[in-house]
Amino acid sequence: QQVNSQEGLELASAETEDSTLQTAAAKKIKIEIKEKKEKKQKVDEDEIQKMQILVSSFSEEQLNRYEMYRRSAFPKAAIKRLVQSITGTSVSQNVVIAMSGISKVFAGEVVEEALDVCEKWGELPPLQPKHMREAVRRLKSRGQIPNSKYKKITFH
Repeated sequence: QQVNSQEGLELASAETEDSTLQTAAAKKIKIEIKEKKEKKQKVDEDEIQKMQILVSSFSEEQLNRYEMYRRSAFPKAAIKRLVQSITGTSVSQNVVIAMSGISKVFAGEVVEEALDVCEKWGELPPLQPKHMREAVRRLKSRGQIPNSKYKKITFH
């Protein structure tokens, strides 16, 4: 019986050590998570401050354009219909929001490239369809626009 009680004490002691180690590890993880959150918050605050400085230095025209950019969005219903027609399944609101954001970035890239085309051709805005077509052609040639219908053949 002494052997059994001694084994029991050893087991209890091992379990206590184990739980102490687990508690210490849990505390360490909590501290690491807290430090990461504080660091992220500091980075976010720095980014916000930089953005405020940038926006405060905008001219009135730049500020108006920036506000229009921030307010612009593709209609969620149209994006949802398009994605559902392509995938053949219903999609969640999160997918619609993500696709809307990606679409906005894509449209911005095409417009930026079209403005570069316009400038290189020695013309002034407003953009014309020829500028947009050339921008899309250039982006495709650089591989920045995926096309599922076209397969690039390296060797003939």
